[in-house]
Amino acid sequence: MPHWLAACFINEQGHVRSGWKVAGFIALTMAIGILASLIAGLLHVPRVAGLGVWISAAVGALASFLCVKLEKRSFRDLGFHPGSRWLGELAAGGAIGILLILLTALLVKGLDGFHWERAAAVGPRQMLLAALMFLGVGFNEEIMSRGFPFQRLVEGAGPWVGQLVFAALFALMHWGNPGMHGATKVWATLNIGLAAILLGFCYLRTRSLALPIGVHLGWNWAQGSLLGFGVSGTTDIKGAWTPVFHGKPEWLTGGAFGLEASAICTVVCGLAILALWLWKGSAARETLNGDVSTVSGS
Repeated sequence: MPHWLAACFINEQGHVRSGWKVAGFIALTMAIGILASLIAGLLHVPRVAGLGVWISAAVGALASFLCVKLEKRSFRDLGFHPGSRWLGELAAGGAIGILLILLTALLVKGLDGFHWERAAAVGPRQMLLAALMFLGVGFNEEIMSRGFPFQRLVEGAGPWVGQLVFAALFALMHWGNPGMHGATKVWATLNIGLAAILLGFCYLRTRSLALPIGVHLGWNWAQGSLLGFGVSGTTDIKGAWTPVFHGKPEWLTGGAFGLEASAICTVVCGLAILALWLWKGSAARETLNGDVSTVSGS
């Protein structure tokens, strides 16, 4: 193979370039997903509400496992470190996600955007089932968006390239959601991109997927199951409370799409990103001889 052609695939250290690793991961994930669908069809596996996201998460995890094994690296290196600390970061992330979306809601409410009414039909069982579903969503989307492909792009091109590329991809993934039109589409795209950067910093500051999965879970669960807003345009989730809008513009309230389409959410996400930017992170403190600037995302 000519040297110039080999250089397109292999870097100076003799490793496959990150872009090809990302492309291979995507192709492998699609192949495993198609195979899983065919097997489910042949076995006539019944459709169970909320199970699909866990199957998708399992597909992404399997593709990630195979990719790191090809690199002769550990699956744990992707940010899965079972133990009390990992669970603690997951719980902390859940609390942070709830606080961020609650702050957004209270600010919108304070600007007379809506008031809440109690939804008596929603009880602990429904909220627990929703939490399990949103936990699956968190695992699935973080494995795909902050897992192997994100981490390899960060390694190959740097933290900000990884952040911006996956922020754009994360936002584009939501363009097919209901309510993505007009000004709502603009604000929702901006905020989902900012949320992706926020979640990316959660990984970069800890080198663990526990914190971003937790934030993702807490954000979605509180927005939909607790506060009753749409979650990225989905409107089939019943909350413990129901927001009654006061006719204010959607750029303030987010409308049916949810608080992710509110300008207030832009401010809250921006402040959270600034806080994570200033926080050096647990990963930086533990780096003894490595490149701390890469860990910190600077």
